[in-house]
Amino acid sequence: MRRILLKILHLYVIISTANKYGPSSVHIRDNYYSRLLQIKYLFKDYVFKRKYKVVEYRLEFQQELTFVLPFAYWHYLNGTLEKTISCKYTKELYFFSPNHEERYEKRLARLPKKRFDYPNMFHCRTFRKDKWAMVPLKERYQNQVLVFEKPMLIIANKYNTEWGNGPINYFSIPVLDRIIREYGEKYQVVYNRPSNGHITMDNSEILELNEIDYIRKNHPHVILAEDLYRKHKGLANNYNHFQLLLYANCSHFISVHGGTAALASYFGGVNIIYSKRGHEHIFKEFETIFPALSGAKVLHAKKEQEVFGYLQEHY
Repeated sequence: MRRILLKILHLYVIISTANKYGPSSVHIRDNYYSRLLQIKYLFKDYVFKRKYKVVEYRLEFQQELTFVLPFAYWHYLNGTLEKTISCKYTKELYFFSPNHEERYEKRLARLPKKRFDYPNMFHCRTFRKDKWAMVPLKERYQNQVLVFEKPMLIIANKYNTEWGNGPINYFSIPVLDRIIREYGEKYQVVYNRPSNGHITMDNSEILELNEIDYIRKNHPHVILAEDLYRKHKGLANNYNHFQLLLYANCSHFISVHGGTAALASYFGGVNIIYSKRGHEHIFKEFETIFPALSGAKVLHAKKEQEVFGYLQEHY
C-alpha cells in the first residue's frame, strides 16, 4: 500500500509541477506522504494529549536542526513528548526533553528503510509549521562568561568531503584572511571549525585546511574557538554544548553550507551563508526554513564576492 501511494504522489508532483524539480521531486513526494501519515496522530496530538511521542533521529545534522529538533520541541510544548533519541553530544540541544538518550556514535547518510516520522523531512518546497516550534537555544544558553570588549563575529567554517567528492562549500585561507583584515578592528573575530573528536561524524571526512597555524601566525588577535573551549572546559559538557554557549552571545555570523549554517541560524542577528549548491537552493530553504529557526536575517551568498558584498552592507 505504501509503495502504491508513493507512486501516486510522485506522479502528482511531476504533473502538478510540470516536472520542474526533476530528481528532486522525490523530496516533495516524501513530504506529502509524511504529512498524510500525521493524520493517524490526530487524536493523540490534539484530543488526548498524553505523553507518547518518541522522537528518534540519527541522520544528517542539518536536518536534525531544521526539522527534527523543532518537531520534538512542538511535542514538548504540546505535552505529548515522552522521549528523544539521537547521537552523542546532543543532550544540550534537547534540553527540554524529559528523557533524552544519546544512543548513536555515528550519523548515517540514509537508513536501510526510509522513515516518514516528521511532517517536514530532509528537504521540502513547502514548509509546514503546524507541528514545528522555534527552539529557544539563544535564551537558554546566553551567559556572562563568553563576553568580549567588542561585539563578536563568528566565522563558522568547515573543510570536508561533500556528496562523495572533495570540499565544495568552505572559506579558503585567502578569504579568511580578507575577512579578518577588513573586520578584525570592529569585531572580536572568533574562528570555529570543529575537529574530528569534537563532533559526531557522518559519511563526510574532515580534511586538513592548515588555516589554524596561518591564523595564529598572521592574526593573533583572532580567538580560535577550540582554544576558548580548552580555556573554559569546565563551562561545558562537550564541544557541542560549548558552541551553544558561544553562539548564544553572538549576533553576527558568517557560515557555510550544511549543519554549520543551520546552527548559526539559531541565534538571531545576521547570518551570511556561503553555499555554492544543494537542494537548499532548489527549494529556497535559505529564505524560508533557515530564517524561521530564530528570526535571524539569513543572507545566501553563492559566490565569494557576494559574501563580501553582504559583509559591507550589513557588518
